[in-house]
Order: sequence, then C-alpha cells, then structure tokens
Amino acid sequence: MPKIILASASAQRKKLLKLTGLKFSVHPSRVKEIHQVKSSITALVKKNALLKARDVASKIQEGIVMGADTLVYSGRGRQIIGKPRNLKEAKKILKILTSRPQWVYTGVALVDTKTRKTLVDYEKTKIYMQKLSDREISQYHRKTNPIDKAGGFDIEGRGGLFIRRIEGCYSNVIGLPLAKLRLMLKKFGVSVFSLLFIFFIAGCSTEFNLATNQQETVLYGTEKEVKIGEAVSRQFDNHFKINTDVDVNERVTNILRRLVAVCDRKELVYTIKVIDDKEELNAVSLPGGYIYVYKGLIDKLDNDDQLACVIAHEVGHVTAKHAIKKLESIYGYTLLQLLAIQTRDANVARGVNAAFMSMFFEYSQQDEFLADKLGIKYAKAAGFNADEIANVLKKLKEAQKKGPIREFSYWRTHPFLSERMAMVNQELTGELEFKDYLNIMGNE
Repeated sequence: MPKIILASASAQRKKLLKLTGLKFSVHPSRVKEIHQVKSSITALVKKNALLKARDVASKIQEGIVMGADTLVYSGRGRQIIGKPRNLKEAKKILKILTSRPQWVYTGVALVDTKTRKTLVDYEKTKIYMQKLSDREISQYHRKTNPIDKAGGFDIEGRGGLFIRRIEGCYSNVIGLPLAKLRLMLKKFGVSVFSLLFIFFIAGCSTEFNLATNQQETVLYGTEKEVKIGEAVSRQFDNHFKINTDVDVNERVTNILRRLVAVCDRKELVYTIKVIDDKEELNAVSLPGGYIYVYKGLIDKLDNDDQLACVIAHEVGHVTAKHAIKKLESIYGYTLLQLLAIQTRDANVARGVNAAFMSMFFEYSQQDEFLADKLGIKYAKAAGFNADEIANVLKKLKEAQKKGPIREFSYWRTHPFLSERMAMVNQELTGELEFKDYLNIMGNE
C-alpha cells in the first residue's frame, strides 16, 4: 500500500484520518491560501486543497499526498468565514453563525508523487445552530480556543452543544469528509476498511436529540426512519387483529394527541392502534411514531391517567429513537437498507420479518429508565396524573407473578419491573426508599 501524507497540521484532520485505520505521516503545507472567491466556494476550497497537496508533493519522492481546505459560508450577505484572527472576531463570527443556517465546504485533493495522478473533489454540509447570547459565547470561549478552527467552534467538542441539526456529512464539519475520502482513495488503489470508518460512511450525519440531550450520529434521518416504521407497521397489521371499536380508538387517539403536543419530537405523524387481544398485557412502539397497545392491557388499567402513562412511555421510546437504534445495532446497515426500499423482494420480506420480531426483544435497562422518565415528563406536561405510572407497574408486577410468561409479553419487551418501580418512585418523589434500594439491587 502506498504511503499516505497529510498536508495539514490540523489536529482534527489527524484524528479523523486515524479513524480510517490507515498509516500516514504529517507534512504541513506552507503554501499561502487564496481567500478571494472568483467563481464559487466549491472552486475556492478545491483550489486551496490542490495547492497544499502539490506543495508537499513537490518535496516528497513517493506516496499519496492529501490536501484539504475547509470554509464556512453564511448565505446572508454571501459571507465566507474562515478561522478567526482573534477572540473579538471569533465572538462576532459565532454570533453570525448562530443567527442563521450556514454551509461548511471542504475541498480534498490527492496527488500521487510518483505518477502525478491527481484527483480533486469537495463535500458540503448544512448546519443549523441554536441562538447564543454574548454571555454564552464568552463562557464557551473561556473553555475552548476558537482561533485554529474554521468558523471558530469545535463541533466534536463543546461546540456540538450549539448544533440543532446537520444535513450532510458530520466529519466534513470537523474538517475531512471521510465518506468522500474513501471513494477518492479507492481510485488510487487504497482500500479503507475500518469498522469505525464504516460507521461514519453508513450514515455520515448527526443531530441533537432533545429527548436524550445528546448529539447523536445516526444511520438514517427521520424520513427513512418513518419508511422503516411503515414497513414494520404493515407486518404488525397483517399479523395481529386490529381493534376497530370507535370508542376505544378515539380514547387512545385523544390521549396520544395530548402527549404528542408536549413531546420532544413533533416532526413525526404519530399513529396509535389497539391490538384486539384481551389476554395480552403489552404495548409496543415502532420507529417513526407507530404505537400499538393491546386491549388486554387497556382493560387492566383503571383510568385514562394510567393509560396515558403507558402511551407516554412508548412515546418516550420513539423520541429517544430506541427502536431504530436497536435495529441498527442488531441487524445493521444492510437490513435497514432493505427495509427502506418498498418492494416485494423476498429478501426485503425477510428483513421486515426480522425487524418485526426484534420489536419483541427486550430493551436495555437504561432505555427503559429513560422511557419512564420521559413518560413522566410528557404525562405531567399533558395534564395527566403521572403518579399513576407507579400503579401501572404494580399491576404488571402482580400479573407477572400470577401467570407464565407468554411468547410476547410486557415483561419481556419491558423488563426490569422491580428496578423500574424503584426508579419511578425516586423520579416522582425525589427520594429512594429502602424497598426501592432492594429492588434496584435485584432482591424482591
């Protein structure tokens, strides 16, 4: 494999290139960058990247030299934003960036020093940031040096807290579009096959999840998540008998509507259906906002507040994207690709069947605890008595003791009832009682 030479002193680019698993050396270019736009931003970043690559290539006998140039472009006023020269300029730049969407352009150039083969390309990513006050910007600059970063913020560090949404390649914003780079290196006969790198390629995008309060890298955005949910929902409708009673459906729909109005993901069109099984005590949430509640569970509950707590818990799973994350981890990128394609191909059918079955596999303990917390939050905000969630869990615990575990049961898809009862009590009262401590430790 030919040697790789990075013509940049950027610490961020070095970190990203390490993710590929490639061995490389660093030889920063000393060429003077061009800052004036003559035709387009695309042409400018590509030209600067090529200048850097050629500068280093002229001094090295063998290897593939990689040059890169990143610029931030603010649409209003057609303003190009590079690295700030001082703290005062950094503060002004960040004020502009947080007031409207901007684009991050990165040009990438590869030069083979032996054959002089050259390849130049670029990547573009759109960023939506939260508005920041002067005080918040000053606090950020006391923690992070903005001088060596395009746009004056670090998306992979504390600056990621300001990002509301990203459209495009996440690594491009850091300074090197890895998915694009892989394709370019492939044309030079360099194979990049690192598991961590594949993760970036599979879904090179990120978003801030209001439910989890974390910046999350995702394989699929909302549109594809909804398509996956639609596919699995059709399987549910074919497998189970759906209750068509007007009063029952109106009841759950009205409760869901109130919860959705206060939840953290309002961009989805939520759908709730009742499975006409009077024996089963279960509720299931699918990707994209599809929720199913068994008639047996509805009949077991005493009032709308208890039913709202069950539905709010499922809404919590949806807002935290637990189902889609579980599918990503269990079946991976290929399966989700199949699910997102609407065909009658046998492979697709098997993929949907696998996803359908995975909805009945248990969530992790942390997923359940978070869904309970979100459920309490949403139930309270929607005007329901969130304390009733404790009574719901008690009912389920009693039912669990009385009968055998069936193939699909609430205590399989929603395990850890004792631990959940303890954590719910602590969430509602702010205190941890001795019996709750015993439940958390696994003692009945």
